[in-house]
Amino acid sequence: MLLEVNALDVRYGTTRAVRELDLKVEPGEIVAVLGANGAGKSSLLRSVQGLVRPAGGSIRFEGQSVLGLSAASRVSRGMVLVPEGRQIFTSLTVHENLLMGAYSRRDDVSAEIARIYERFPNLARRRDMFASVLSGGEQQMLAIGRALLARPRLMMLDEPSLGLSPLLVRALFDLIRELNRDGLSMLLVEQNTQMALQCASRAYVLELGRLVMSGPAAEILGDPRIAAAYLGSSERRH
Repeated sequence: MLLEVNALDVRYGTTRAVRELDLKVEPGEIVAVLGANGAGKSSLLRSVQGLVRPAGGSIRFEGQSVLGLSAASRVSRGMVLVPEGRQIFTSLTVHENLLMGAYSRRDDVSAEIARIYERFPNLARRRDMFASVLSGGEQQMLAIGRALLARPRLMMLDEPSLGLSPLLVRALFDLIRELNRDGLSMLLVEQNTQMALQCASRAYVLELGRLVMSGPAAEILGDPRIAAAYLGSSERRH
């Protein structure tokens, strides 16, 4: 098992954002997490990454508990979050942003950066420009490229298609599939329910912090309750 979350409880004061949640990611999987705004999806990812301390439950990565580890230590172990809104460093150049992804490494990353530029030619053309001049799609590619430099075994993506045009959304999901074929496991929180279910192997549906449905993504995609609640509303922010 790559990631195993059991009975996770996340609270902000008296508000319970995640309630007794069980979730797992097997090696090589893309697992989607769906739900409306306020369902607890981002809180789940932030807790797994170590940015929010859970009130209860366990988080195990490759069989070992990570509850006592900082977010940076979890990155070093192979868990990387691409946050909602990208959170790139707009006052740094594209190249400097990529280098930030390798801040905990002591080896030469130049060959890996060259491969990222091959994968994202627009970034290569703008390598010496400030990241603030990038389009939304280019910023998302930069955020993913930065995350790849941490050599993740699990990449968590929080609303990666938010604010992107339909053409860029398709390109993004092609990239997600490509990275998965290369062996990268993913935990995907995504507002575009249909695209997420089409590329995931399994999915979880949250409602007010509780798990209300889980199973093979194809089965959930065909469930009329999911169709009524989410499909046809891909532009809604979850």
